[in-house]
Amino acid sequence: MTIAEQINAKAKEYRNFTAENLSRIIKMKSLSGGEKEVASAIKQMMEQAGFDEARIDGLGNVIGRIGNGKKVIAIDGHIDTVDLGNLENWDFDPLGGEIKDGFVHGRGTVDQEGGPIAAVTAGRILKEIGIPEDVTLLVTGTVMEEDCDGLCWKYLVEEEKIKPDCVIITEPTNMNIYRGHRGRMEITVSFFGISSHGSAPERGKNAIYMASRAALEIEKLNERLANDDFLGKGSVTISEFKSKSPSLCAVSDFARIHLDRRLTWGEDKELALNQIKEIVKDMNAKVELLEYNETAYTGLQYGMEKYFPTWKLEEDHPLVKTGVEAFTEIFNKTPKVDKWTFSTNGVTIRGYYDIPVIGFGPGNEVLAHAPNEKVPIDDLEGASAFYAMFVMKY
Repeated sequence: MTIAEQINAKAKEYRNFTAENLSRIIKMKSLSGGEKEVASAIKQMMEQAGFDEARIDGLGNVIGRIGNGKKVIAIDGHIDTVDLGNLENWDFDPLGGEIKDGFVHGRGTVDQEGGPIAAVTAGRILKEIGIPEDVTLLVTGTVMEEDCDGLCWKYLVEEEKIKPDCVIITEPTNMNIYRGHRGRMEITVSFFGISSHGSAPERGKNAIYMASRAALEIEKLNERLANDDFLGKGSVTISEFKSKSPSLCAVSDFARIHLDRRLTWGEDKELALNQIKEIVKDMNAKVELLEYNETAYTGLQYGMEKYFPTWKLEEDHPLVKTGVEAFTEIFNKTPKVDKWTFSTNGVTIRGYYDIPVIGFGPGNEVLAHAPNEKVPIDDLEGASAFYAMFVMKY
């Protein structure tokens, strides 16, 4: 048997192992900052799969290791999920973890606990067929990504001193290979007015009017933002508008808008901030890039600014080529090479630390954050085979 045939056979043999492991953790609610139970379960799964080491770091990330070689490959997936939303929109229990009709059902199956669970199975396969002597494989189940993508890898690189040669992100790709996505920022603009009695608005300066004029200009800005042939167009939208006044019979003296800014290739933090500052330059307004600083389930407080850089690899990058070769050998067909529409831990891994990244994950991203989330067991089996094959070929 070829290596690919051996790996496919093992992935098929452990198909139920993978599905049942995923089902087990779907039953555990795992919002950002509340991943403790799932982290402990995944650590146990790594130990059961024969990993050389499995541990939980100070932020709460699960780190599994196989091998001691100089080439370090990481397979990453976040283990927190968004909340359930309106339960009336679900056709099944989102925390049921039901295995039925070829799917594992529930919140987090696609986004994105299916990925790291398949990576645990890949580790079991590699332990049994033999990992190359020059390779160290790390499987990371990372935390707090839904609240602040990339924060977990800031901790891994800066505090744990883990800097692999490459990373596979297991966010859903519909079993395609992804090589980038747009970056993003969270910006607020605060407007400071002067209140007066509502019967004499001319005596005051209405912060809501200032914010509204700025909002209309921001809508126009969205139409003229840069475009990239691969990643697409930059975008900006207002996602929240708040205001205050001394009374409902008074002119508003404060307003604030929250901006979701998506950054295409060539756009960065300074450019995006300056575009907004230019719009409000003649207003009494303050433009701010937000900070994230929250407490992990371990009790550690940790944070970063909410600037998440754009990243992409060229299609002829060696890592992309290796991914294509591994895919072709496992599935006997050529993969689609594409990009995510949303943001991932790649913003830190590649965007800040310049570590090469590709994406490959089970499930369709259209189900991310949506009701009736479910992942095909065929995808879980295929992903575990792909991860193992990639390690063998790297």
